[in-house]
Amino acid sequence: MTTRKASGDNAITRQSLYGTTPEPTYAGITSFMRRKYTRDLTGVDVAVTGVPFDTATTNRPGARLGPRAIRNASTIMAWEKMYGMEFDPFDKLAVIDYGDCYFDHGRPQEVPDAIEAHAWGIISQGPGLLTLGGDHFIAYPLIKAHVRKHGGPLSLLHFDAHSDTWADEEGRIDHGTMFYFAAKQGLLDPATSAQIGLRTSNPDTMGFNVLDAPWVHANGIDATIKQTRRILGDKPVYLSFDIDCLDPSYAPGTGTPVCGGLTSHQAIQILRGLQGINIVGMDIVEVAPAYDVAEITSLAATQLAMEMLYLYANRPGQ
Repeated sequence: MTTRKASGDNAITRQSLYGTTPEPTYAGITSFMRRKYTRDLTGVDVAVTGVPFDTATTNRPGARLGPRAIRNASTIMAWEKMYGMEFDPFDKLAVIDYGDCYFDHGRPQEVPDAIEAHAWGIISQGPGLLTLGGDHFIAYPLIKAHVRKHGGPLSLLHFDAHSDTWADEEGRIDHGTMFYFAAKQGLLDPATSAQIGLRTSNPDTMGFNVLDAPWVHANGIDATIKQTRRILGDKPVYLSFDIDCLDPSYAPGTGTPVCGGLTSHQAIQILRGLQGINIVGMDIVEVAPAYDVAEITSLAATQLAMEMLYLYANRPGQ
């Protein structure tokens, strides 16, 4: 682990984009894991950005405050390497906090294009992108931007309580329809995609491989990792994690909670076991802090985001 002399406000005073630097967790400007706030992408491996959008929710709103809540909770965990990781992702990756995507909430039909343009403006210059949501609809314009860069279709690694493939032919902006659009438009390849943790009914799987929550509980972490690796192969993967994949006892702060979900331990260990997959983009969405308790949902989201960075640091060619 790389550490440096303790100081304050590393979000603005940090000199190097690498390493973990201790500072008081209760004070200072909040950025994701105390990374530097900047829009200078020179030498950057991964940019963290927020998309504070939640008007595509079908139940409880509030995920627009998710990026801020995750950043705030992350400061509690930013003083050392995550336990059990072989290395600190920040020793291998130059990571910044790019700030949030701007859009005009009064012109909702323009929001998807604004999100896609924001993401493209970052990844077209080289860095990978870790996005903090926001409701799950944001994954659709994010995937469009990643297909522009990497070609398509991409494989989807999707953790959720819901399939988000409910049919709609009219282009509805909804956090339950975006993967229907993405599959129909050839942005995603369902045959090489895995949906993990589902526990709501949608008879049409659209060809996605589903490892639902009862399957994960019955078969265990190792079997889930093995099956997921088989499904994804070496295809380029977009990873999208809806925090409601976790059981409400581990993540109450979300808009559409469903009982019977994964534990934090299961989710962390599944991600930890997928090192080496060809991940090209990633998001963590649907944190709604108004319904949270003691920040446990935001803390879980931070841990999962760090697991994604660990995956990105272990992708092929690194």
